[in-house]
Amino acid sequence: MNKNLYDLLYLIKRNIKMYFKDKGTFFVSLITPAILLILFVTFLRSVYISSLNSFIPDGVNISSRVIDGFTAGWLVSSILATSCITIAFCSNTIIIADKANGIVDDILVTPVKKTILSLSYLISNLITTLIVCFSCLVLGLGYIALTGWYLSLNDVLMIIANTFLLTLFGSLLATIIESFIKSMGAGTALSTLISSMYGFLCGAYMPISQFADAIQTFIKFLPGTYGTILFRHYFVRGAMEKLAEQLPSEAMDGLGVGFDTKISFFGNEVSNGTSFLVVGLTVLALLMTYIVIVIVRGQGKKKVHQTTNTEATQP
Repeated sequence: MNKNLYDLLYLIKRNIKMYFKDKGTFFVSLITPAILLILFVTFLRSVYISSLNSFIPDGVNISSRVIDGFTAGWLVSSILATSCITIAFCSNTIIIADKANGIVDDILVTPVKKTILSLSYLISNLITTLIVCFSCLVLGLGYIALTGWYLSLNDVLMIIANTFLLTLFGSLLATIIESFIKSMGAGTALSTLISSMYGFLCGAYMPISQFADAIQTFIKFLPGTYGTILFRHYFVRGAMEKLAEQLPSEAMDGLGVGFDTKISFFGNEVSNGTSFLVVGLTVLALLMTYIVIVIVRGQGKKKVHQTTNTEATQP
């Protein structure tokens, strides 16, 4: 096996073990999904049902299973939309801990290349986040099956694809930002801030349509918003098709806007393909940014070593 590949696989394995071994970090990364679940059990479910009923004309009786399936899909979409980002930031604190404890310097004393080390942090973060997010997805699909299953095979496949894409977005963003942080205190503060704020910014706690116009405009400029909209659309599309059999088109349009299953940008409705394109292009831009950062830092370190070696050889 190629030495670089061996080093990469060893470091990835080591980083993943460190994350799951640290029970504190693991449970902290699940704070936001846990908050959403508690809020849903206590009062969000009744709020969703009340909001949904407001779009139903008098005299129209909708099956409770359809309503339960819709609210369950909305809950699971909220949990996944936040988890793909917040868990990526929490699970990536290993890079901060390594820098704060001097482990990075110890590793770089060995023949391991800096690019291999940097790549190991990104890949291990992606893998750990995917493990947790897909675990949440499996549990969420099980919950939907118990309450009201209206998902098609295409819906499930699109949800899986969006989970991977949004997790890649979160992992790249977390790795780039946290690569500049050197203290555990700052890293913990950042993870806490992201965990508490992102649920609001992505519309997990309340629909984006409920925010003030200025905040809605700001949120629509965030790439992660379009990943959330994709989750919303595919998780509740089947239930909305059942609702469309009994509700007028005006009510369905209002329902789509009110529950964030579709979004418009300066008056133009954004299609699912465009949403995938926005998230995909953002992932590509973040990947290129990360590559540039790794290359620049590698060259800077090389120059420092060359200068040190030159001074050491001088009489």
